[in-house]
Amino acid sequence: MRFPEFFDAAPHIIVRDPLARFLGAAEDGVIEYTYADTVKLAGHSCPTVASAYLMTRAAMRALYPDSLPERGGIRVEMRDDRLAGVTGVIANVVSFLTGATHDTGFKGIGGHFDRRNLLFFGVDIPGQIRFTRVDTGAVAIVSARLDRVPSDPRIVALMPRCVAGTATADEAAHFQSLWQDRVRTLVVERADDPEIIVVQS
Repeated sequence: MRFPEFFDAAPHIIVRDPLARFLGAAEDGVIEYTYADTVKLAGHSCPTVASAYLMTRAAMRALYPDSLPERGGIRVEMRDDRLAGVTGVIANVVSFLTGATHDTGFKGIGGHFDRRNLLFFGVDIPGQIRFTRVDTGAVAIVSARLDRVPSDPRIVALMPRCVAGTATADEAAHFQSLWQDRVRTLVVERADDPEIIVVQS
């Protein structure tokens, strides 16, 4: 399996999962996620997947400034309905990283480690996603301004040809390169840019 080289340069997300610790799945429950892991989950790499990864990372850093974020200890509320636009894609990534699920997640063991009822949609909030620490009530509201990293205008002409199957091999390769270049800008060059990943407390 070969991914674009810039995947390795994207920041990692390290969490502590009490369930993983309890069951011996990871030493001390520490799990490290990469952007490549998120791409494996989503099946593709795009600005939406990248923004979901970066928004979750930013929220975790805001909520846990002095310790590892607790996977399974964060409530997630999405502003948009679960069927609206790319909300489902974003929710899948956020759920993967935080462990938060709506009603289909792990039910817990002996009253512990329940991952259900931690993910909600269609919530009236002044941002894209609200992350709340279950233990302290601390809140981080995060939004992604992808318009600050516009796509290359050549994509507009190339994408329809690629979708229709009429693009040449060179055109398809060019489209892929331009597409991933925007993702690279997001997850490598501007991963910590507060003008793109906006955090409110």
